[in-house]
Amino acid sequence: GYGLGAITKPLFALAPGAGLVLTARLLDRVGKGIRGAPRDALVADIAPPELRGAAFGLRQSLDTVGAFVGPLLAVGLMLLWSNDFQAVFWVAVIPAAMSVALLAFGLKEPQSKPGAVRQNPIRRANLARLPAAYWQVVGIGAIFTLARFSEAFLVLRAQQSGIPLATVPLVMVAMNVVYALAAYPLDRVSHRSLLIGGLALLILADLILASSAHWAVVLAGVAVWGVHMGMTQGLLAVMVADTAPADLRGTAYGFFNLVSGVALLVASLVAGLLWDSVGAPATFLTGAAFSALALLLLVKRGGNLPTFPAP
Repeated sequence: GYGLGAITKPLFALAPGAGLVLTARLLDRVGKGIRGAPRDALVADIAPPELRGAAFGLRQSLDTVGAFVGPLLAVGLMLLWSNDFQAVFWVAVIPAAMSVALLAFGLKEPQSKPGAVRQNPIRRANLARLPAAYWQVVGIGAIFTLARFSEAFLVLRAQQSGIPLATVPLVMVAMNVVYALAAYPLDRVSHRSLLIGGLALLILADLILASSAHWAVVLAGVAVWGVHMGMTQGLLAVMVADTAPADLRGTAYGFFNLVSGVALLVASLVAGLLWDSVGAPATFLTGAAFSALALLLLVKRGGNLPTFPAP
């Protein structure tokens, strides 16, 4: 998974047109899909149950550090090299290759307990063993992902606001700063409460972003989006770990990521079509409508959904 991500960086740098860029982007997303399930299952296996939320929070925090430093470095290099995107992508090859080397030579998978049997492929028999609580989490994740399209639309909105091209990545830096400040250990608060609060903030962010393309309004919307991300980003991964049997965590994460990936594809396709045919405000208003629907379902059926408050 990380290897595919590393391979795409030179493809971006060498791309003569949109075709190879789309191919590289597709391969990068495939790599993300491959690595997501085993990575989350590994974190769930290593972390003690009482610290699982903190462990996922740490993983997400480190991811946020990269998402903060990367755009900052990109801004500096683009200013230094007069918006030379190809040179920036060549620099991106270095950390990508380092991550693959670290996994290949520095990671040791924990030993299974004697007599333990793991069955991780997504097979019908394995899926049938997953409890009802897990399927509720899958449903929540699908609705939630439909309500939250790709953050790339935040960058597009920033471009509409007149922010210089070289500094557009700072929008993602701002989101990740707020995201990191808003995040806290997931084991301290009811998961259902966090989801409800996160959806309410996502609705607010969409409404702000739909209201105006002024740079100050866009930054305010991005900041609220960041708070929403800080509250919810690692939450569903923890809920999957809490509901799936230990020997089926690979299957559980694989199917959950599959459903979430399809939902994100649909959400982003709809958002893109609306953006091109109607305009940016319609895209964010539609996102707010999906978020409101998800929030209504969570509140109305809250008694039937797992909450997993901290012990």
